Amino acid sequence: MNYKNYPMVSRVVFGRGSFNQLGDIISPKRKNIKAPFIFLVDDVFKGNSWLTSRIPLAYNDQLLYISADEEPKTSQVDELVEQIILNHKDRPSGIIGIGGGTILDLAKAVAILLTNEGEAKNYQGWDLVKTPAIYHVGVPTISGTGAEVSRTTVLTGPQKKLGINSDYTPFDQVILDPELTKDVPKDQWFYTGMDCYIHCIESLNGTYLNAFSQSYGEKAYQLCLEIFMEDNLSVEDSQDKLMMASWHGGMSIAYSQVGVAHALSYGLSYLLGTKHGIGNCVVFDHLEEFYPDGVKLFKQMKKKHQIHLPQGLCAHLSDEEFDIMIDVALGLEPLWINAVGKNWKQVITRDKLKGLYQKM
Repeated sequence: MNYKNYPMVSRVVFGRGSFNQLGDIISPKRKNIKAPFIFLVDDVFKGNSWLTSRIPLAYNDQLLYISADEEPKTSQVDELVEQIILNHKDRPSGIIGIGGGTILDLAKAVAILLTNEGEAKNYQGWDLVKTPAIYHVGVPTISGTGAEVSRTTVLTGPQKKLGINSDYTPFDQVILDPELTKDVPKDQWFYTGMDCYIHCIESLNGTYLNAFSQSYGEKAYQLCLEIFMEDNLSVEDSQDKLMMASWHGGMSIAYSQVGVAHALSYGLSYLLGTKHGIGNCVVFDHLEEFYPDGVKLFKQMKKKHQIHLPQGLCAHLSDEEFDIMIDVALGLEPLWINAVGKNWKQVITRDKLKGLYQKM
C-alpha cells in the first residue's frame, strides 16, 4: 500500500474573542511594508464595526468585500488574482479569508493562483498544483462546511464544479472564534450545520472508511446530535460545539470522501446556482435508498427546527438541463466509489440520477 501523506492546518487558535489576536498572529509573516495582507471579507459584514474595526489593516493592506450570494467561480478567482497583481507591486504577504465556506474557498484558491501560473480552471482536480501557495489564513464566521480544515477549494468552472484538491490548499493558520457566528440566520445555521452532518453520514457509510476518518466522523456526528436534537445546550455552548463539529466533519473527509448528496448537489449548483448547504439538504432529503438511518434522523431535525426546504427546483427543467446536472454528478468518480463501491457504474445510471433529480 502507498499511503497518502496528507497535510493539515499547521496552526489553529480556538476561543471566544480569539479574533482579536489576528494582528499579533499575522504580523511576523509580513515580508515588508510594501507586501500587503489582502483581507477577503464576506460583504454581509460591511458596516458592521463590531467585526470590521478589529481587522488589523496596516501599510498597503487591502480589504475586499465579497458577496457570498453565489458559489465561488474559477473566473472570480482569476479576477481577484489579477486585481491584486495590478494593485500591488510586491507579492502579498498573505491572504486572510473572513466568512463562510464561499469566502474561505476563495481565499485558498487566490493564495494558490498567486504562485501558480494560468487560470484557476486548470487546477480543478486532484494534485495538479505544483508550487506552494502564499501564506493564507482562514477565519470562519459560520460553522459546518469544514472549508477551514479541508484540502480542497470547491469552484464552479466553465465545464464543471470541482475542487482544487491539493497539498497546498489547506490554510497555514485558522482562527476559530465561535463568537463570530452569533448573527447567523436560523435557516443558514441549519443548512450549513447539515453540511457537517452530511459529511459525517457520507464518510461513515463509505467504502473508504478507516479508523482515521471514523474517529473524526463519529465525534462530529455526536456533536451534531447534541446541537440539533437535544435541548440542554446554552447558545454559547451550541456555537462552540458546532464550530468543533465543522472541524471534525471536515477532517473526517481527509482520508475518506463525501458521497451521493455532494455529487448530486454539485450538479444542482452548477446548473441552477443552488448554494451548497441548502443544495445538500434538498438532495439528502431523497436519499433513503443510500443512507436510510441518516435521512430518517435528518427529517426529524428538519421538523424539530421547523425548516421548510424549497420544492420543485427541477420541476421545469428540459432533458438537456437534466443531462448537464447528470454529467457534473457522474464526473465525481471518487465520490461514487466511496458511496457505492468500485462497480458503481453498474448501479448509478443516468436514468437513476434523473429520477432522483426529478424528485427535487
